Amino acid sequence: MAGKQPPPLMKKHSQTDLVSRLKTRKILGVGGEDDDGEVHRSKISQVLGNEIKFAVREPLGLRVWQFLSAMLFSSVAIMALALPDQLYDAVFDGVEVTSKTPIRLYGGALLSISLIMWNALYTAEKVIIRWTLLTEACYFGVQSLVVTATLAETGLMSLGTVLLLASRLLFVIVSIYYYYQVGRKPKKV
Repeated sequence: MAGKQPPPLMKKHSQTDLVSRLKTRKILGVGGEDDDGEVHRSKISQVLGNEIKFAVREPLGLRVWQFLSAMLFSSVAIMALALPDQLYDAVFDGVEVTSKTPIRLYGGALLSISLIMWNALYTAEKVIIRWTLLTEACYFGVQSLVVTATLAETGLMSLGTVLLLASRLLFVIVSIYYYYQVGRKPKKV
């Protein structure tokens, strides 16, 4: 018996053994959802908390801008759906409405965008905030181009349209400003 050698030890690689990894994570209590619905990747993040919203530095006035934008989109959408004649008359002073359907479709599209704006108001994720700001800037930019082209075709210019164009260009500038501010890398302290 003295001459018989024990078999060589096989080293187990728990990193590649999926069953072993799952058992270890289950024993540690990580990897599954907790009561709040968060999935923790490590015991440290589970104990300390993994709040993304504390890592995001929001520019001053961002939430106020998001609230005002959501209110603007909602109010214009409701006006386009309920009172299409008055909305058209406010933009194109003195021009008769030929059909209410396109204005109501416009109101429906605005209502959809306003729902996105309202939901973005309550999120802390930078990507979602940036996408809604970019959507808003694109919308106001396209609207400015459409109103300008319509004015060039009809030749009608009123104080209401000039104020509309000026406000839309201001909204584009503010939305792009916040878009870049939210996407900016935070300064190291």
